[in-house]
Amino acid sequence: MSKLSHIDADNRPTMVDVSHKKETVREAHAQAIVRLPGDIVQHISGDEIGTKKGPVFATAIIAGVMAAKKTHELIPFCHPVGLDDCKITISVDGNDAIIDCCCKVVHKTGVEMEALTGASVAALTIYDMLKAMSHDIVISETRLMAKSGGKQDFYRGQS
Repeated sequence: MSKLSHIDADNRPTMVDVSHKKETVREAHAQAIVRLPGDIVQHISGDEIGTKKGPVFATAIIAGVMAAKKTHELIPFCHPVGLDDCKITISVDGNDAIIDCCCKVVHKTGVEMEALTGASVAALTIYDMLKAMSHDIVISETRLMAKSGGKQDFYRGQS
C-alpha cells in the first residue's frame, strides 16, 4: 500500500476518506512574497498602490479570499469546506509585498490548501494589476507557515 494519502491500494489517485475523523477547529497560515521593482514601490502610498485598474492590494485581498473559498474546485482531491474565516493581509517590506492568508474552519480536514490558494491568487492578482507598469515582478516563497487542529500541528520558524 502506498504511503501517499491520495493514492489507493491499487496505486490509483483517490480522495482521502475523512468520514472517520473528528471535527475540530482547523487553522492554517500561508504566505507568499511578491518582489516588486523599485519603480513600482515608489508608487506605494500608505499601504496601497493605486492604478487605473483600481486599488491593487484591496483587490488582491478580495481575489485571495474568493479563491480560498473555491479551492476544492481547483485542486482535484480537496474536500469542500465552508470556511468559517479567511483573512488576508498585505504588508510591504522594502521591495517585497508580503501576503499572509489565514483560514479557519471546524471540520474533519484541514485548510492548508485553502490558505495556500488564497495567498497564491492574491499574489497573482498583484502581478496582473501591475504588469502594465513592469514585467520584472517575481512571485516567490509561497509556503505554509503554520497549521493546527489536525493529527499533527506545524509551525515554521520565521526566516
